[in-house]
Amino acid sequence: MRGLSKRFGPVAAVDAIDFDVPEGSTTALLGGNGAGKTTTIAILLGLLLPTAGEVRLFGTDMLRQRYRVLPRINFSSPYVDLPRRLTVRENLVVYGHLYGIADIGARIAALAGDLDIEQFLDRPNGSLSAGQKTRVALAKSLLNEPELLLLDEPTASLDPDTADWIRSYLERFRERTGATILLASHNMGEVERMCDRVLMMKTGRIVDRGSPAELVARYGRANLEEVFLDIARGRRQSDERADAP
Repeated sequence: MRGLSKRFGPVAAVDAIDFDVPEGSTTALLGGNGAGKTTTIAILLGLLLPTAGEVRLFGTDMLRQRYRVLPRINFSSPYVDLPRRLTVRENLVVYGHLYGIADIGARIAALAGDLDIEQFLDRPNGSLSAGQKTRVALAKSLLNEPELLLLDEPTASLDPDTADWIRSYLERFRERTGATILLASHNMGEVERMCDRVLMMKTGRIVDRGSPAELVARYGRANLEEVFLDIARGRRQSDERADAP
């Protein structure tokens, strides 16, 4: 991404950001509410047109040839609901056809077993709990075994045991397929565990970047959550040393 910007009237939701996501990596896009993470992901998916800048996925210009790329990517967010009246199975069948999956029944059966959603495959999506919807959304995002997987809060609403299991599943998926993952999360423990690199956003800009370990060392903190708070509050470790008695 080069010079990527998105304005909504006078508001710069994304403000001239540059970044690359290495192939086969898991990269975190972090920031507080309103930092520009969701807007950035929507641009990558081709759902929003940027005001300025360049977006290339797999070397392809997303602004001009996104339909060459879309079959190779997928997206999951617990905040984007699937049609409520359709059953889970019906929803997955629809998306399976959209992605041109040959044996969609077998693919759904495999994912249902992997993600423990077999017991509610034939229930309307609108009747599911928040945690169940999160798992269904993840199943949808893996139907086509994407080369690029975009995840927005992938373990939101899940209990700690299930969330840990999902993280392990995603790690195994990346190892098995070589997929690239771009992850937006407010769970800093999740980011430290899963991610090779972190992009820190604030008010539409990338204000810092590096591996979780590099950021923790740079800010002189014990963990990434403390780094996140420093950045959100406009504070660096050097500022605190200057203020110390």
